[in-house]
Amino acid sequence: MGKKRKMPGLNTSSTADISFMLLIFFLVTTSMDTDQGLQRTLPKPPEDEEKNNEIKVKERNILNIRINKDNYLLIGDDYCTVQDVKERAKVFIKNEENKPNLPELKAKKIKGLGGKTMMVTENHVISVQTDRGTDYGVYFAVQDALVAAYNELRDELAKEEFGFKYEFLKKEQQEAIREVYPQKISEAEPKQYGGK
Repeated sequence: MGKKRKMPGLNTSSTADISFMLLIFFLVTTSMDTDQGLQRTLPKPPEDEEKNNEIKVKERNILNIRINKDNYLLIGDDYCTVQDVKERAKVFIKNEENKPNLPELKAKKIKGLGGKTMMVTENHVISVQTDRGTDYGVYFAVQDALVAAYNELRDELAKEEFGFKYEFLKKEQQEAIREVYPQKISEAEPKQYGGK
């Protein structure tokens, strides 16, 4: 019989280095999307709890938007689509014709507009209420439509007053535009209607 040959061993000394290099490569080349969600500035905490409880808003100053578990949208008493939200919100926020079922207009002197007095709906509130079964996609689409409504109104006024879109204005000018169109979106507690 012949001699048994020994099987040569594999050199694994560089395996850890190669694994580490591959890990670094995939971490560097992979993108991680982190800019999802809603950009909101939270209100300052109330100084006095009793004052917070006394806030009363007139019914005409509130635009109620409700989304049920089947993702049907109700604005006030009307069924709507997500595409209708932006236009309905713009009409509500602006109340150009001073309709009695829309927010009350008040004369307000805006310092950043050269002391110009403008009619504004400063007490308006848009209240969004969802069902616990509402799809996040629909919820975010409604929120995006509301923010788009504010942005369009601000752009229109900025072009009228300063000749530029809102985002290209100076900080003081943007503050003046926000005084006319303050973003007031309220998140109501989600409900669960029917079912378990």
